[in-house]
Amino acid sequence: MLPEEIVELASQFGKYGYRRITALLRHRGWHVNHKRVERIWRREGLKVPAKQPKRGRLWFNDGSCVRLRPAWKNHVWAYDFVDL
Repeated sequence: MLPEEIVELASQFGKYGYRRITALLRHRGWHVNHKRVERIWRREGLKVPAKQPKRGRLWFNDGSCVRLRPAWKNHVWAYDFVDL
């Protein structure tokens, strides 16, 4: 059964989350959706990582960008002279 397989993989690979476990299940031949694995993951009481907040935009609608103004010496640097 799928829940037993998920718990077995989660105990074997403790650092993996439900997305990586989904990939392992697919590799083993299961045809599962990551949402279904997440639902079973929560029901079985396994640790679910917190969702990360989306990053805000750096630019405004008119195309301009938020620029830092230097507040002290060596506060703001430019990357146009750095050779990468």
